[in-house]
Formats: sequence, structure tokens, C-alpha cells
Amino acid sequence: MIQHWSASAPEDRYFDPNPEQKQIALELYRQVADLPLICPHGHVDPKVFADPDYSFGTPTDLIIIPDHYVFRMLYSQGVPMESLGLKTLDGTLVEEDPRKIWQTFADYFYLFGGTPTGMWLRDELALVFDIETKLTPESAQEIYDALEEKLGEPGFRPRRLYERFNIEVLTTTDPATSTLADHQEIKDSGWSGRILPTFRPDAVVNINTPRWRFNVDALSEVSGVDVEHYASFIEALEQRRDAFKRMGATATDHSAFSPRMQSLSEREAEAIFGRALRGQATVEDAELFTAHMLMEMARMSADDGLVMQIHPGSFRGHNEAVQARYGPDMGGDIPVATEYTRNLHALLNRFGSEPNFTLILFTLDETTFSRELAPLAGHYPSLRIGPPWWFYDSWNGMTRFREYVSETAGLYNTVGFNDDTRAYASIPVRHDLARRVDCNWLANLVVRKVIDLYDAAEMAHAAAYDLAKAAYRL
Repeated sequence: MIQHWSASAPEDRYFDPNPEQKQIALELYRQVADLPLICPHGHVDPKVFADPDYSFGTPTDLIIIPDHYVFRMLYSQGVPMESLGLKTLDGTLVEEDPRKIWQTFADYFYLFGGTPTGMWLRDELALVFDIETKLTPESAQEIYDALEEKLGEPGFRPRRLYERFNIEVLTTTDPATSTLADHQEIKDSGWSGRILPTFRPDAVVNINTPRWRFNVDALSEVSGVDVEHYASFIEALEQRRDAFKRMGATATDHSAFSPRMQSLSEREAEAIFGRALRGQATVEDAELFTAHMLMEMARMSADDGLVMQIHPGSFRGHNEAVQARYGPDMGGDIPVATEYTRNLHALLNRFGSEPNFTLILFTLDETTFSRELAPLAGHYPSLRIGPPWWFYDSWNGMTRFREYVSETAGLYNTVGFNDDTRAYASIPVRHDLARRVDCNWLANLVVRKVIDLYDAAEMAHAAAYDLAKAAYRL
């Protein structure tokens, strides 16, 4: 963890104001603050590590343009996305001056008061870049200059930051069609950093994905298997999983609107796959095939040991105008109510007690934590609950998670923290916030005599380091 504290980032920040709880939380935090970072799920592009001299570009390129947490908030207040440098699909002219974009961001930075993004960015400026000046419209250009100077230094290359951040392992998320060339380049370079791929097959298993047939053709090419029917499709996927494993992967990741699981007969699966190849698949076909392929992915995980992650429950591209103009992942994805108990029944009855199978479930529906996920994880040996995700990756969201889940599932049926981010420079402050949340929660239990200080210290260490490393087999 970064060894620097400034006046703008006091050591006891965020802890409960109750003096006894704050003191215990601080004592627990000091025991875990400098533990290595286990980053088992994220979206940093592996190319940034393949090139030892990779540059992040301008402060705007690093902090604003790639971060939907940032630009969705400004968009909600009527700030045009073009003014933030976000490129349109039709090539419409957008603001390209990084200083002007940064100034617009600073003009509206007050919008992030009390939000996790505001907390991360403030701590990132102070702890990663040693900038103690508060970001305001008036200080915007001064801070931009300081960031630009830092980003030009050798110490701010991705590999050097990996070492400075004390990262032990970082996983990327890679499509099934990836050649893994960047990962091979990292491996061949002799650098000691552990950057591992994660197998994500959504673009080929969800047959309603835009350009699905193009993706299937790419799968054929990269796997060397001519995908012309369902059986060869399964063969190609198994080949790619094996290639990912040989490159060090320990996990898969799956995004689906619903966690529905349903096994089809081979004949039924072949019929749907054939219609998809001909461009004749229906909406019902797509839903059935995704449910079936999630079962198939679980079967493969039980065979090859890759940990299976499922991220369901997002209405993707809710703002159709934004999606049409800018493409996917532009801040318009909205959570929906999600049901797990019935949807997972078939999978858990088949694989829930398999010793080689681990399923990590995430949710955007907090009402399921205590009602469904905690009871399920508190029973099935193969099931673990992933940390608060996306909209709930926050101080309040993580605190609610511990309160809702722990009485039924306990701490040890969760998997610690993962940063799940594209914003590389924010990784250490995200982990730091999570460690503070857990230490504050544990300190409250100590004050109320629910657990003693020894157990709290053991649990804090597990939450910060042990659980993620064990769950993801790292």
C-alpha cells in the first residue's frame, strides 16, 4: 500500500466518530493497511503492462474519458458527453483539448460530494500523485499541470506503479476470442509482475450480442476449430479455456441479464444454435441458450477448476439514444430486480457440492443479500458471495453488505474485495476504502462485545487478503 499520508488524507478518515470504535478500527486497519493487493477481477487492459514504457497520456485520458462513474454524473446534470471528449460512433466532432475537458470536470466536481467517486478521486490525488490542493474550478489548471508532470516521470509507468501499489496479482478480463498476445508478451518479458487473464465468453455465448456471427468466426480462427454446429462450438470454447489456463487464468466471468440456469438436450441446443447461425434466432431462443450455456460453463468449471463468476441484473443500454450515439458501457446501464433461489436451483443441485467447483455470485439487487444469497452461500459448499459491485462499491454499500450477509453466511463465505475497475490509478485507494469499511464494521462488533479483538484482527486480515486469494485460487 502507498506509504504516504497528507493533511488532505488523515489516517482516521471515514471511521465512526465514536472514540472507542474509531480507536479499535484504526488499530485493526494498521494491521492490514500494508498487506499486498489481490486484484482478482478487473478491467485494466493488459496492453498497459505489455509495453514497459507505456504512457497513460494526459490526466484527462487517465481519469475522465475511461471512467463511466465520472461522465455519467456530469451527463445527469446536462453536461454534453462531447464536451468530455467521448467519441461518437458517427465521428461527430467532440472536444479534443484535454485541458478544456479537465476544466469542465473541475467545474462540476462538486457533484461528487459524498459519493465514492469523490472519495476515490480525492484520495487518488493525495496518495498516488502527492497533490494536496483541493480540486476546484480555480485550482483545475494547477492540478492538471502537477498531474501532467507526474505522468511524465518513469515512476508513473504501469509496471512501476504495480510495484509501488504493492500488487501481488492482477487479473484482466478478456474475451474468449482473445489471442492473449499481450499476456504472452508480458510473460516473455521476464517482468516479475503477475498479470493473469480471465475468460469471458459473453460475446459468443449470448446469441443476441451485436455482431455475434462475426464473434463466432473469430472464435473459429483463434481456436483452430471450424465452428459450424453446436458440438464444434463447445469444442472451440473448451479449447480456449485450456489456452487461458495455460496462460495462468484461474477464473471465468459471465454477464447475463438473469442468472437463470437451464440444461437443454443436445438436440435442442443444436436447433437454437443452427437458427442463430442462419440469423433466425428469436428472443426466447437467446434467453434459453444463455441459460443453457451458463450450465455448460458450470460443467466446464467443475472439470477444469476455473472459478466461475456471474454478474447478472443489469438493464444494459437503458438510454437508447446514448447507446446509439456512443455505443455500450456509457453509463446508461441500470440495475433490475433479480431472483436467485429458483434460477440457481438446477445448477446448485448439480454442482453445489462439487469439490472442484466454485461459483461466485454478484448482484445489483441489495434486497437479495439477506433473503437469498446469504442463505444459499451459507449452505452450498461451492457457493461464495462476491463483494458489492458497481453502484454499491461504496462506503455505505460495503457496510450494508457486511450487515446483511454476515449473520447468515458469515465472513468466510464471502470473497474479500475486488476493485472491478478500468481506472488503474484508483486501485490502491479502492482497496484502502474497502479495508477501512471492514475494520470499522469489525470495530463496531468488538465495541458491542459480539467478537473479541483477536477474532476481529483475524477477520480483518481475511477480508483484506486471505479470502480473495483462496476463493480465486491465486
